[in-house]
Amino acid sequence: MQYYKFALYSALLSLFLNGCATFSNDGGLADVKALTAPHLQQEVVWPKNEGAKTIVAERVSELLQEPLNADSAVQIALLNNNGLQASLYALGVAEADVVQAGRLPNPKFSMLYARHQGEYKIEQALTFNIFSLLAMPKVIEIERSHFKKTKQAVAIEVLNLAYETRSAYFNAVAANELVRYSVQVKESAEASAVLAQRMVAAGNWNTLEQAREQGFYADAMLEYTSAKQVQNRAHASLARLLGVSAEQLKLEKRLPDLPKTASELQLLDKAAFEQRLDLQAIRLETAALAKQLGLTKTSRFINVLEIGPARVLEGRRGDAYKKGVDFAFELPLFDWGDAKVARAEAIYMQSVHRAAQTAVNAQSEISEAYSHYLATYEKAKYYRDDIVPLRQKILAENQLRYNGMLVSPFELFADARAQVASVKAYINSLNEFWLAETALNMAFIGKPTSLEGK
Repeated sequence: MQYYKFALYSALLSLFLNGCATFSNDGGLADVKALTAPHLQQEVVWPKNEGAKTIVAERVSELLQEPLNADSAVQIALLNNNGLQASLYALGVAEADVVQAGRLPNPKFSMLYARHQGEYKIEQALTFNIFSLLAMPKVIEIERSHFKKTKQAVAIEVLNLAYETRSAYFNAVAANELVRYSVQVKESAEASAVLAQRMVAAGNWNTLEQAREQGFYADAMLEYTSAKQVQNRAHASLARLLGVSAEQLKLEKRLPDLPKTASELQLLDKAAFEQRLDLQAIRLETAALAKQLGLTKTSRFINVLEIGPARVLEGRRGDAYKKGVDFAFELPLFDWGDAKVARAEAIYMQSVHRAAQTAVNAQSEISEAYSHYLATYEKAKYYRDDIVPLRQKILAENQLRYNGMLVSPFELFADARAQVASVKAYINSLNEFWLAETALNMAFIGKPTSLEGK
């Protein structure tokens, strides 16, 4: 009778412990949203069924109907990027580990049956891994720390995707603008080359001057070809991040205007970089490894301890069973666990030093990103306020002189090309500024792992 009571109590204990480990409703997505909310206005979704996927597809299709700005491009990427969806499923893996850690291993039933000339030997045992029960609180704590770290890592993936998408968007819009201005330069150079050819035919120009204009036209053609190549690459990079085809992209015509003033860097102190998600994640990893180290030291000698009721019959089939307890554990004869402890200690110290270096890098990266941000702002502002207006003024003055037949059309063509070149340089500098601002914002969040469409 005691045998069955023990088995019943053990089963009830296992049932109670299993009931304590359950899955959440959202798989940890709410915590990821809470981490990204201060840095992101767009919505993060994790569609797990066909109905949710259909809603997401309709939302993406709706956004693609209008010309995209940087914010709507980021929203499409967060909805439609399969790489991000794969990262979100890491939450499911980590949560499953937490639930699994809260469940006892199944009991083990063993039986020996032997018979000889009417004599029987029957041994039956139902054993439970008691060591798993003793270690369960520590294991659950470790897996919960890992789950929390996974949420931090997924949040960084979300924000990094937003960073890459914004950068790729600015590159694509800038590429479109540069192609349009390259067409103007090409047309101007072509007109100049055709006019030079006619003047040489009329005997009013020499071959050297004609060759010079043809050289301008050849350069313009090469520049246009290069601009188209850059445009194709930029569109392909953006399309990959959004999970759509490049033909579906409809972008705004121009980059956003340069702000009136550059932002001042505030909180460039300890609080600024300690809020970075990558620092928080590596701290969680280090804390989890410390707990793992404690568990390794605890289990260095014995990591299997099984106990349970048993009964044995020796003799005739009708004889009474002898009841007892089956007890099993590993004997540390050959492996005393010192190698496991040394390995765990090395991994822990490796994480400690990695966390310290990440903190040092974070402060430097923020400072570097802000210096680059200021430099690109001043450069774009100089093009906008000085160089482009000056080129426009020169072109306007020569236009008046051309109308009075004081300058040749070739001088006018040259000034037009110079004016367009200054505008293209401004577009490049404006694009650099928006990329620098995006990188600065990311520097306060974590170091980006890559940059699509660089």
